[in-house]
Amino acid sequence: MNKKTLLGLIFTLASASGATKQLDQPIAIAIHGGAGTIEKSRFTPEKEQAYRAKLQEAVEVGYKVLENGGDSLDAITKAINVLEDSPFFNAGKGAVYTYEESHELDASIMDGRNRQAGAVAGVKHVKNPINLAREVMDNSVHVMLSGNGAEEFAKKQGVELVKSEYFNTSDRYKSLLRAKEKLKQKESGTKDYQAAHKALAAEHKMGTVGAVAVDKHGNLAAGTSTGGMTAKRYGRVGDSPIIGAGTFADNQSCAVSATGHGEYFIRYNVAADICARVEYQNKPIEQAGKEVIFGPMYESGGTGGVIIVDADGNISMPFNTKGMYRASKSSTTPTFVGIFKEN
Repeated sequence: MNKKTLLGLIFTLASASGATKQLDQPIAIAIHGGAGTIEKSRFTPEKEQAYRAKLQEAVEVGYKVLENGGDSLDAITKAINVLEDSPFFNAGKGAVYTYEESHELDASIMDGRNRQAGAVAGVKHVKNPINLAREVMDNSVHVMLSGNGAEEFAKKQGVELVKSEYFNTSDRYKSLLRAKEKLKQKESGTKDYQAAHKALAAEHKMGTVGAVAVDKHGNLAAGTSTGGMTAKRYGRVGDSPIIGAGTFADNQSCAVSATGHGEYFIRYNVAADICARVEYQNKPIEQAGKEVIFGPMYESGGTGGVIIVDADGNISMPFNTKGMYRASKSSTTPTFVGIFKEN
């Protein structure tokens, strides 16, 4: 066998080995639509079915991208778009109201291949904030843009903008009015908005959508989008657009998207902490996730949950609240949709 033939054989065997590895690489996606006081008694059968249908639609849309050979970033973006376009969830169309009766939306996305990331905060006219976060990651030298500057960048990138009225929904407005009434009652005793806001029920402090995925190349990605906190003031920004708190992805560990009381997720660096335990302590994602979600953050009063995917296609979705809107699908597990803890 001459040298040329031998080299050709080696190349063929290497290519076949790579193809087999790619073929064997599992694909997986998980999504969430927020965690909190989600009790079955509050749902009619029709309402529950509507929520489940939307969660399933989102996870199936994302999985289809992976199944067709698409990358994880495209899969999570399309899945999150489905949730952003629904009034059911606190992101995009269903964004909650600020104290001043407007809307301020945040989002972030991260590529596990190289830790590239993009985020936006406090945007008021961006129909799908996750799309703008993707543009920041792909087409800017920055990681996070905010407010008017972010929207100016959106115009240059051709990201769809809408009138602020697009985000108006009656259920979210009623929730704002209830929150403001409670704030007034508390403020009359404390004279302090900050102290009064701490006394609000958890339902006013939570709500997010997100997705994590691994594609046929073994690349991980994570994204999160939110309308923020009901009755928030002073340009408050939560964990959703903060890399390491609400969103994190690294091919060496895992991909995480968080939902919950953002201030706690920021303080405890939740998403990055989970991935660090996977990478440096060699813990499976299920163990790492539970340690963080039920650890010091929870003991300090932090409530919420996360969705996690690793490079092997494993999925974990721990939460410490009464419920979390969630769904998942992989090449080894069928479609799962859950809302309540007992699911």
